[in-house]
Amino acid sequence: MIQVQNVTLSYGDRTVLHDISLTLSERRIAIIGANGSGKSSFARLLNGLVLPTSGDVLIDGQNTRTHGKDIRQKVGFVFQNPDNQIVFPVVEEDLAFGMKNLGFSKEDITRKTDEILARYDMSDLREHPAHLLSGGQKQLLAISGVLVMEPAYVVMDEPTTLLDLRNKRRVARAVDAIDQTVIFVSHDLDLLHDFDRVVVFDEGRVIADDTPAKAIPLYMDRMS
Repeated sequence: MIQVQNVTLSYGDRTVLHDISLTLSERRIAIIGANGSGKSSFARLLNGLVLPTSGDVLIDGQNTRTHGKDIRQKVGFVFQNPDNQIVFPVVEEDLAFGMKNLGFSKEDITRKTDEILARYDMSDLREHPAHLLSGGQKQLLAISGVLVMEPAYVVMDEPTTLLDLRNKRRVARAVDAIDQTVIFVSHDLDLLHDFDRVVVFDEGRVIADDTPAKAIPLYMDRMS
């Protein structure tokens, strides 16, 4: 369970989140809002990439202020641009990187790499240069690099923004198949109708927190 308790986040004189309190436990949670609404800053709080100015973020009872390393292993993070996440020139090397850092055996690394590539129909790309992948393939590689680390939660910050419609749907199908809790920041409202919950941010505050059928129309009305 993720608990956000009376969190305010400021950068200098600018406050981007105002006294946010949420408990996140559903399997699929979407975070939506206009540009500058605070949704990406909120996402970065959830694995300790950013620490609150006041208040606390607890991941299964552990505070991001004091258990940052443990929490970053427990909460995987997928960035909007996969080029910011892919660090090795070959697909299998990139997938192995994080597992090696955590001390996985060579056998486990090979097995898990095989499994994740097969899962996303990328087995034939194992030795492919990562920078020559298509946009959709890069994003699936970034997602794969997070999932092989076996996090309990996966936070995705607008992972479909740079993709065409075909690849957006491909990534959406991949997200739907993830077993873990997913917190999905997105502008692509058509991908969110089967989610369990949608939280709407506006000017650093939560203005709606409901099912997609109720929260998305409220957001659309707000934006019109």
